[in-house]
Amino acid sequence: MDKNQALTIYESLARPPESALRQIEAGKLKGKTDINPQWRYKAMTEKFGLVGIGWKYEVQKLWTVQGAGAEILAFAQVAVFVKDGDNWSEPIVGIGGSKLVQLEKGAAVSNDEGYKMAVTDAFSTALKMLGVAADIYAGLWDGSKYRDTPPAQPTDPKPPTPPKQTYDPPKQMKGGETTQEERARLNELCNAKYANGQQIFTKQEIQQYLAYRAEKFTAAELIEHIENALRNRRADAPELAAEFKEDIPY
Repeated sequence: MDKNQALTIYESLARPPESALRQIEAGKLKGKTDINPQWRYKAMTEKFGLVGIGWKYEVQKLWTVQGAGAEILAFAQVAVFVKDGDNWSEPIVGIGGSKLVQLEKGAAVSNDEGYKMAVTDAFSTALKMLGVAADIYAGLWDGSKYRDTPPAQPTDPKPPTPPKQTYDPPKQMKGGETTQEERARLNELCNAKYANGQQIFTKQEIQQYLAYRAEKFTAAELIEHIENALRNRRADAPELAAEFKEDIPY
């Protein structure tokens, strides 16, 4: 069997009919889709022939594990085989589990179908690798509608955009009022960013520059002072400033 034939078989088994599905309404799997085991048997028979002749499975191992409190867990290991011409495949192994003893309303209750349920679970796990009901497990088919693509994977949230900083001159200013052009240039400098979008000056640094405007610098002198600071930041972090587009005369 070549890989194209294998893929054709896989895809033909991937989507069970809606009649074979039901929504799980309680327990840890609430909201998930349950698949009727009988559909799996039928799907394998349609694809490979009568069980025991065209395909087969064997229970290789059964065991129990002590669960939480009084619970006892049952596990099964099942191997599935399919026939290709006159040859049987290697074992396709699945492991599944259920509960032999479980707690219900605080009391330990026996489950006489615990091993049966564990075998069914292991069997379905092995068949996943042949493609049986694969679209359910991949999230492409939920029992009510088809989806063209798997559900989108969550992505890392984008960091919040820092608020834009505005030059707000103090009431008392050295050298008189700031002109409209000077105010625009100061706003531009206060909001300068590196190539990666990181703000160059912190809020505290901007506040310090504004304090300089009151007694230390005229507007033109403050602009020159901040431009010099930008040049120094570029020199200190060339990898961040590689695409820095702030227009500062050199």
